[in-house]
Amino acid sequence: MSSKVLDSKIPDGPLAEKWTHHKNNIKLVNPANKRLIDIIIVGTGLAGGSAAATLAELGYNVKAFCYQDSPRRAHSIAAQGGINAAKNYQGDGDSTYRLFYDTVKGGDYRSREANVYRLAEVSTNIIDQCVAQGVPFARDYGGLLDNRSFGGVQVSRTFYAKGQTGQQLLLGCYSAMSRQIGKGKIKMYNRHEMMDIVIVNGKARGIIARNLITGEIERHSAHAVVIASGGYGNVFYLSTNAMGSNTSATWKIHKKGAFFANPCFTQIHPTCNPQHGDQQSKLTLMSESLRNDGRIWVPSRKEDAEAVREGRLKPIDIAEEDRDYYLERKYPSFGNLTPRDVASRAAKERCDAGHGIVNNSTKEGVFLDFASAIVRYGKEEALVKGIHNPADAQIRAFGEEIVEAKYGNLFEMYENITGDSPYKTPMKIYPAVHYTMGGVWVDYNLMTSIPGCYAIGEANFSDHGANRLGASALMQGLADGYFVLPYTIGDYLADDIRTGTIRTDTTEFDEAEKAVKERIEFFVNNKGKHSVDYFHRKLGKIMWNKAGMSRNKEGLQEAIAEIRELREQFRKEVKVPGKADGLNSELEKAGRVADFLELGELFARDALNRNESCGGHFREEHKTDEGEAQRDDKNYAYVSAWEHKGAPGDAALHKEKLVYENIELKTRSYK
Repeated sequence: MSSKVLDSKIPDGPLAEKWTHHKNNIKLVNPANKRLIDIIIVGTGLAGGSAAATLAELGYNVKAFCYQDSPRRAHSIAAQGGINAAKNYQGDGDSTYRLFYDTVKGGDYRSREANVYRLAEVSTNIIDQCVAQGVPFARDYGGLLDNRSFGGVQVSRTFYAKGQTGQQLLLGCYSAMSRQIGKGKIKMYNRHEMMDIVIVNGKARGIIARNLITGEIERHSAHAVVIASGGYGNVFYLSTNAMGSNTSATWKIHKKGAFFANPCFTQIHPTCNPQHGDQQSKLTLMSESLRNDGRIWVPSRKEDAEAVREGRLKPIDIAEEDRDYYLERKYPSFGNLTPRDVASRAAKERCDAGHGIVNNSTKEGVFLDFASAIVRYGKEEALVKGIHNPADAQIRAFGEEIVEAKYGNLFEMYENITGDSPYKTPMKIYPAVHYTMGGVWVDYNLMTSIPGCYAIGEANFSDHGANRLGASALMQGLADGYFVLPYTIGDYLADDIRTGTIRTDTTEFDEAEKAVKERIEFFVNNKGKHSVDYFHRKLGKIMWNKAGMSRNKEGLQEAIAEIRELREQFRKEVKVPGKADGLNSELEKAGRVADFLELGELFARDALNRNESCGGHFREEHKTDEGEAQRDDKNYAYVSAWEHKGAPGDAALHKEKLVYENIELKTRSYK
């Protein structure tokens, strides 16, 4: 297929002027005509919710769908650490260009320059918008908005609300939605799941949805469909994602013609609670913001690590000279604030070498220690209070008070999970699957390869390349929803002002509904012997062991074969209790896991195809003598966009070449 298929529609002109020039030249829909146009939005997290609120405010008729009982339940609520914006309030050298540069470098030079610059450009507007909504961002002593730093950068640009930033931003977004729901401009469909997209004359014109309470199959039409359903991290079963997070909406549009881009670019987050047993169904994230003040280390001596694992030695009893602060040792310029992919691989290397400190089956885990920060803050506070010879107990008390103000709810959450107080003993952490940089391929307007179908937030292949910098997920979701899609979607919808309401009593809707019902009937009538979770766990183990934090050719080939075999077994042996015409959570999971079983194979194929290491994609055959990722810019500086051709093994690869005119391609270094 020709390269024109992947026309990214990047505007001409200087990088800093592309977005302004584009907005000045795209088509608009006047206010009276917006009332004639319907838009469906699937997913109501930060990306979908902000898009729904903004498009409704503009005058469009919005139908918003979420499988939760309220948009307030979206997984965006789990984001803890903060949201980036190039405000330079600290006067520490930040700028739009610096945020752009850090994001492209952090993504290991596998993202679009134009998209990333636009993201940096609109980031400052997001903060003003959210402050106006009443989001309670942290403030400094003088009442100005406070900032902290995150991994992969050397400035403080992350705005935060204690350890609840995602929740507070989502509540602000939900308040904007609620206003439009009250006015009738948003029709909210809670507890509804998109089962398929409907294509009419080559354009996205609606969806088939299932009412998760009654089981009723419904037809919904619109002039455009926006997918904002998040990422696919749960293909690994164990991840930091909510249990309900899934790939089904994105996979359904992929099977109807939307290219799926860079599926192997999946982020491993370095600060997660370690896995403790095979029966665990969820991993809990501890915010990356903790790496601002927490120091990561393992015992230098293997015998000390073994003693810690067995409970014979407490971490606080290990002398300073017997601790290996390995990030500070290996990456002195960034230390504990190295990017997530680098920090995660460094933790794996130490644990593989026998220095892990958690007594689980894999002996994996490292310490995140706040003792130094508590003492440092305590001494500062004592001086502020005029106490020049404070006792150690006073220093600790003052320091703990400061740390509690910054991270208190995170410390409380950790103690509730583990029974240990991070004020008294170091946290135990280990990397886990988190965010997915891959997703549906979109052009500069955020439109997929299906006309009239858009993908925003984590659902698209995004602006993050091969690795997302911390605090950039919220930034991208709100940028897409508040400030990008509301402009670009009008360029497409300007041609629909005379179209009229899209009918649902057509052959296209008939066929889509029939296929959905047949799939549901298959699941509830299948006389299998294994639960859905049985297969999901098996898939997760294949993915983690052979396509996880590090990959190699042999393992990926094995993963592809094993996933195909597991998918066939699933089709024959899955057991879904209950009926189709009512509440049935096992039926919901069955459809989602069936999609994961297809995505998993494409994921492994993409990883096998990319013979380089970059960001979250680490091929063991492609590393430097020091064990760092080794990119191949000559052969792999492209977006891999996969076209559905039947089975995942038959998908066709298209390549969008990445051109860098403003940033020099060079090896990442955080030393």
